[in-house]
Amino acid sequence: MNIATPGFPASSQLPLAPGAQALDDLLDTLRDNSLPQDRDVEATQAAIAAIRRAGLGAFRLPRAEGGGGATLPQLFGLVLRLAEADSNLPHILRNHFAFVERALRTQDNAKYRGWLDDARAGRLFGLGASELGIQNIGAGGGETLLTPHGDGFRLSGSKYYSTGNFYSDFIVVNAQTPEGRRVNAVVPTDRDGVTIAQDWDGIGQRQTASGATRFDDVPVRPEEVIDIAAEDRRLPYDATFPQLYLTTIIAGILRAVVRDASALVLGRGRNFYHATAARPAEDPLLQQALGRLASVAYVAEASVQRAAEALAAAYDSVTAGTPDEALFLRASLEAAQAKVIVDELALGASNQLFELGGASAATQRQRLDRHWRNIRTIASHNPVSYKARAIGQHVLDGTPLPNAAYF
Repeated sequence: MNIATPGFPASSQLPLAPGAQALDDLLDTLRDNSLPQDRDVEATQAAIAAIRRAGLGAFRLPRAEGGGGATLPQLFGLVLRLAEADSNLPHILRNHFAFVERALRTQDNAKYRGWLDDARAGRLFGLGASELGIQNIGAGGGETLLTPHGDGFRLSGSKYYSTGNFYSDFIVVNAQTPEGRRVNAVVPTDRDGVTIAQDWDGIGQRQTASGATRFDDVPVRPEEVIDIAAEDRRLPYDATFPQLYLTTIIAGILRAVVRDASALVLGRGRNFYHATAARPAEDPLLQQALGRLASVAYVAEASVQRAAEALAAAYDSVTAGTPDEALFLRASLEAAQAKVIVDELALGASNQLFELGGASAATQRQRLDRHWRNIRTIASHNPVSYKARAIGQHVLDGTPLPNAAYF
């Protein structure tokens, strides 16, 4: 755990906790290496290895149980900072952190306790959920089958948009039995029959490995199967966590936009002959534009932090013994409202960045286009129009938000 990955510092105290200087050092190094990570998988693998070594996969586990002791808002704060450094990295980890949250509220189940031990040991969890060809996107279902075989089972099917599986140790696979019972199978990524294709061709988030994962007659043990109806504790608006997580990544990218915009203005020595000042850093128009970008980033960060606090309050009701559906509805609503506005503001801000740098900002060397590409890709996971419509109907007559995926 303490062997350093080339280019990344070794951590002396693991796992890293909120406020640790070593965590700041790691994030600084991830930021400094973000351009090569955007280009090739080996650099991203090195970054994920450093994150493993730092114990960030156990960031939410209590300190007394070998974790980082972070609160839920602190976890979202980490996501924000990771996204500022390199938005691919928190996206790779999204399904891991979502599964850890699920396991934390199901610790009386020996299976989940074992998987939390894996998280403590630095292992990461991916997800196999989405399938091509399903008419009602997000409604569940699919053709992946878990069939009895001897003392265990066999898993067969194909998943798409399986972000992060390439970097993970386990995959939580949504499947069904021949009788139609919904189950999850938690299988190691190196097991025979598991194939993780590097076929993601998105314009952004290029190193998230968000392509296909195939399961060809994969052997599964009984202790690796979750009967969702009997063993799992689904919460109202269970998708709020992963949805807010994506908006938080966008808010983190906005931090990077402000950082790069400031560097552009400070790095320019020339200005247009018809500008209001000879030096760009003294130009009131550029100062105003930078101030607006900083304000957009502030509003985005404030909105996701507030929604994270609302979701934490909802999770607290689960810990107290009875999930409060009103608190979960509030958290879902706040996360949805944040997305509707943050997506729009972020796309505009990533475009405005080029107004501050002139033609030289468009060079491939600086790769500033990655901010727009990454925001556009993440925002496309969940169309704003449908989400805004559901919010509007709720405001008008109190109609509950859809209580399934995407909310």
